[in-house]
Amino acid sequence: MDRMFRVLGFWTLVIALMSLAGNMIPMALIFFFQTAVFVILGYMRLSERTYILLFWGYMIISFGGFTYWSFFKMSV
Repeated sequence: MDRMFRVLGFWTLVIALMSLAGNMIPMALIFFFQTAVFVILGYMRLSERTYILLFWGYMIISFGGFTYWSFFKMSV
C-alpha cells in the first residue's frame, strides 16, 4: 500500500507539471504540495489500515472541496 502512495505522488507530480506548463500557478502549487505529502507518506511504512484511512480522508476532503468550489465559487 505504501507503493500506491508513491504512485499517487508520481501522478500528482505529472498533473502539477502540466498545470505549471499551462500557466495555472495556484493549481500547480496545490498539486506540488499533494506530491510532497504522498511521497512522504509513501516512505513512512505505516500499516495498511492507516493508509486506507488516510486515503479515505483525502478523498472526502478533496471531493468536498471540489463540490464546494463548483457549487459556490464557479459562475454559470
